Amino acid sequence: MSGLLEAARKRLDAVGVCLVAGLAAFGGGTLRDVLLDRRPFFWVAHSEWLWGLLALCIGAMVFLRAQHFAPTERAMQWPDALGLGLFSASGTQLALAQDLPGIVAVLMGVITATFGGVLRDIVCNEIPAALRDHRPYAICAFIGAWVLVLAQHLGVLPGWRW
Repeated sequence: MSGLLEAARKRLDAVGVCLVAGLAAFGGGTLRDVLLDRRPFFWVAHSEWLWGLLALCIGAMVFLRAQHFAPTERAMQWPDALGLGLFSASGTQLALAQDLPGIVAVLMGVITATFGGVLRDIVCNEIPAALRDHRPYAICAFIGAWVLVLAQHLGVLPGWRW
């Protein structure tokens, strides 16, 4: 949704809306998959996510108007925070499953959680919100990933895999 809203604010055409939304949705996980040499990329293996993104983009282009931006952003805060945590945990776990060091796993979690937004902002010619915003998204992803690494190291989550 953040990609959709930013693309709509920038008054991009249909292709631009889908591209920016796709970067925001899949950019972090794709970079993680490139860095971890995972093939096929998660969105290639699960193409239903692409159909869902396309449907969301079409629905937003039909129904979303400028007066809907603020309420939509407010409504997105909790789901966005939940997604950040899940993406951070999944990226961290995928790196741990490859027996990579804890610091690498944590960075993979942070990249998974935040890099889609960075790509969105770069394409939309903005300073990335993760770097200028005073909301601690990246710090929360970093801390949460370390909690996961520590929990797995202590055996609290034995064999837990994504």
